[in-house]
Amino acid sequence: MSAPAAAPAPPEERSERVSPGAGELWRRVRGPAAFITALLVLAVLMSLGARQPREGPLEPEGPDPQGSRALVQILRDRGSDVTVARTTEDALQAAGPGTVTVVAGSHRLPREQVRRLADGLGDRILVRPTTPALDALAPGVRTTGRTDEQTLEPRCGLAAARAAGAADVGGEVYTVPPGGRGCYPADGGHALVRVTGEHTATVLGAPAPLTNADLAGEGNAALALSLVGERDVVWLRPDPVPEQGQSGLWDLVPLSVRMSLVPLCAALVLLALWRGRRLGPLVTERLPVVVRASETTEGRAGLYAARRARDRAADALRSGTLRRVRPGLGLGPDTAPGAVVEAAAARSGLQPSHVGALLYGPGEPGTADPYTADDQGLVRLTDELDGLEGRLR
Repeated sequence: MSAPAAAPAPPEERSERVSPGAGELWRRVRGPAAFITALLVLAVLMSLGARQPREGPLEPEGPDPQGSRALVQILRDRGSDVTVARTTEDALQAAGPGTVTVVAGSHRLPREQVRRLADGLGDRILVRPTTPALDALAPGVRTTGRTDEQTLEPRCGLAAARAAGAADVGGEVYTVPPGGRGCYPADGGHALVRVTGEHTATVLGAPAPLTNADLAGEGNAALALSLVGERDVVWLRPDPVPEQGQSGLWDLVPLSVRMSLVPLCAALVLLALWRGRRLGPLVTERLPVVVRASETTEGRAGLYAARRARDRAADALRSGTLRRVRPGLGLGPDTAPGAVVEAAAARSGLQPSHVGALLYGPGEPGTADPYTADDQGLVRLTDELDGLEGRLR
């Protein structure tokens, strides 16, 4: 009989790796990593190319409420060429016979630059000018005050003001020189003054009709556009003039004050020399009275008795005894209390506990000292310390 055939062995199972390798990880993440890197590079490039817009009152590029970007855009849409000037030289180069210059921020202009503008500009619109700018660019016009009313009526024959009607021009008010026209009257003057001569100068006492926030209110837009007309515009908003140097505290002191410091310092030196000579050298003197040591001891004892400071008196008695007996025991001033007590007890034949109580008081904190309870105890401490010192000699 033949033996049964053996069953075939099961195929050997091969263990597979569970964690992915470095190559597989790279294949998984390279797509998202490339996408994120591209986004970061694009964001950096866009941030480098972006420019933060300027902001501020009557800034022609400013989108903020106090800026004038909306008015500038409307003028350009109407066909006017608007040139933004940041310096006096740029404004003089751009100004011509057919242009009107809007001077905003005249407080940033030095006097010599204001005089150059007066000689080189044509028609000009001055928005709340400073006194030097008003004198040079609109001769004869003077500031008389300020009105609290925001909206004013034109009440004049100027075509631009009649077309606009009521406008938010309340602010500074001015006088009207001979031959000039004043509109939008208020207490003490007019909020808009126009002087016509070789060149036309229009003075506006408030910047509201030109700003983004108020351009759409009342007749502000109509007034601003009518003042400019169909001409090209040079918008002068100068940058701050860089400092040419810094002044120290000494430079700010008036010359008269600096000159007065010379005689003042001389007077102080003479006073010091005079008083120094009067004092003279130091002189040593003998004490007029010699106080005996016993009187000092009795005086201190009297103070202790008056204040009932028996603990202070006991400390003085014990410290004096220790100072006298330690050299006889061959001990130094820094010896520990236990060593002093042990040596004194061995020399005197007394119990160490009794010697410790005499020399250092109660051993445990908070324990009452029997020698300081009353005056008799203090006298007993004196006698026993004297007896211990006699035994140790």
